[in-house]
Amino acid sequence: MTRDAWLTRHPYLQPVADLAAAVDGAAAGVTAPIAEPDWPQYLDDFHAGVPLLESDRAAVAIADRSRAVLSMLDGLLATPLPAALSDRCRALRADVTSPGERGLYRYLLWSVLARDLRPVIAGFSRWRDEERWLRNYCPTCGEAPAMAQLAGKDPGRLRLMSCGCCGTRWRYRRTGCPFCERTDDHRLSVVGVEGEGGLRIDFCESCHGYLKTYDGEGSEDLFLADWTSMHLDVVARDRGLKRLAASLYEI
Repeated sequence: MTRDAWLTRHPYLQPVADLAAAVDGAAAGVTAPIAEPDWPQYLDDFHAGVPLLESDRAAVAIADRSRAVLSMLDGLLATPLPAALSDRCRALRADVTSPGERGLYRYLLWSVLARDLRPVIAGFSRWRDEERWLRNYCPTCGEAPAMAQLAGKDPGRLRLMSCGCCGTRWRYRRTGCPFCERTDDHRLSVVGVEGEGGLRIDFCESCHGYLKTYDGEGSEDLFLADWTSMHLDVVARDRGLKRLAASLYEI
């Protein structure tokens, strides 16, 4: 499934896709890749469950990215945007500390950070022992998972979590809520959406948190992009379920 084919099937996602493309282009213009840390120095913190970016031992060198966000805003304001979003970008450009635009600022900040962190995330995925993590938060930044993927075939099928902020993917146990960590099988339920083969909603009957899940081996980058499945968020909300992970599109 290609991006264009997906948008042909879901034309109502086109405005969000345009925004995602504009932000990605603006972030590409201010990218400053971050060097990998000294992995052995981080080992004890990793075993203790300390996310990479929260570890003093790893000491990942992340400088202030506020200037990068301002540059991104300049790039966005030079492209056609919906009037309401353009006004919000101008307001944020005038004052990046504006309380009313914290969501937009956070979205733009993580868009550039995720790009800058790509070498670190790639190195981290090669270095870490997935069996030693298996936690319900991102090993890189500590955020809760935004989406999940079921990959492979039984009995060796894997459940991979996907961070909606830095983009890290990590293994998690097949059963159990990734939010409240209840492991009672009967408390986990699934909502399928007609016509959406491979995409579904997994939700916990205890905490009512939900996770959009991709079941398959296809275009993972497409199907694990949060914006491509915003219609599942609407379905979940209509059922009274709660988005407990960071959602950068709640702006």
